[in-house]
Amino acid sequence: MDTCDVLIIGGGPAGSSCAWKLRQAGLDVIVMDRATFPRDKVCAGWITPQVLAAVGIDVDEYGRERTCQPITGFRTGLLGGGREIETAYDHPVSFGIRRCEFDHYLLQRSTARLKLGAPIGSIRKEPERWIVNDTVAARMLVGAGGHFCPVARSLNAIDGVAPRAPVVAAQEAEFRIDPREADSLTSVPDTPELYFCRDFKGYGWCFRKEDYLNIGFGRVDGHALPHASAGFADFLTARKKIPRARSWRWRGHAYLLAEPPRRRVVDTGVLLVGDAAGLAYAPSGEGIRPAIESGLLAAATILDAGGDYSRQRIEPYEDRLRERFGLRPGPRPLSETVVSGLAAALLPALFNVPWFVRHLLLDRWFLRAHDRPLALG
Repeated sequence: MDTCDVLIIGGGPAGSSCAWKLRQAGLDVIVMDRATFPRDKVCAGWITPQVLAAVGIDVDEYGRERTCQPITGFRTGLLGGGREIETAYDHPVSFGIRRCEFDHYLLQRSTARLKLGAPIGSIRKEPERWIVNDTVAARMLVGAGGHFCPVARSLNAIDGVAPRAPVVAAQEAEFRIDPREADSLTSVPDTPELYFCRDFKGYGWCFRKEDYLNIGFGRVDGHALPHASAGFADFLTARKKIPRARSWRWRGHAYLLAEPPRRRVVDTGVLLVGDAAGLAYAPSGEGIRPAIESGLLAAATILDAGGDYSRQRIEPYEDRLRERFGLRPGPRPLSETVVSGLAAALLPALFNVPWFVRHLLLDRWFLRAHDRPLALG
């Protein structure tokens, strides 16, 4: 049986960032994932400068061989018509990446030992260690397998049933732009477009990044998603944002918002990170930054524990998450924040106000520009 200091289930940004920090400290780390990398991930695919700083990525170096589209503006509006507002910045506020490239880069850079293409069949707790698939043993287990993470299901099951929590369902398609069609499209590479449902329970995006185009739609009400996604594609086609003849191959995904009821994230010898912990930002649904930051916070907690992985020693991780991501009364989802304070008839007018769009919708809710940098030490 293979053994290691820390076994991480899930090789996405949360798991690979945790592994990277632990490997820097000299721990033996194995990352297991059912997928082989590079692999696609449903995601619009943009990251802020704060994300790059947290994991020490030089944007010029990264962009030499990979897609890295500077974002200097956004176009926003409401589905069903109305004014569209373009908000411009004098510097890049985000960078467009392809998740197949970004996730693979982070995982390879972690220098962890990798066991890929390995679905999790069993997780067993012994007095001093975890046994996974009857092939790998570790004293410390990190669940980083996203919304359907088997570690999260095991940790949160009550009478065999995991408690329900707010879930966003999303569909996305990403494809290379045919050079013959590029000049006819009205979408602009450095300006992603966001279009919101009038009930504010979801939004769609259209993001052109270098040679690729990414479109998607996410809603709190997942049952309405297929119809909403098809309608959004028609909306974009009519405005020449996307090619008319494209045959869409939608890919689906689900993730938890950082809202009550929350998942348990800590127990003796086990932590959850990223989507497995349900940390996506409620106003926007963005998950890359909380995934990476929670992975780094988990690694810091494990190192501070000094090999004693009792619940008491690793419970400070929960406090760090609460402090970092506001897992207490704080910003509510866009649907509640806006709708609860305004009559429905006034909502379209609010999205016509450039100050609201720039300072609240974009800077505060989507870019999290006012959040302080993650400090570890």
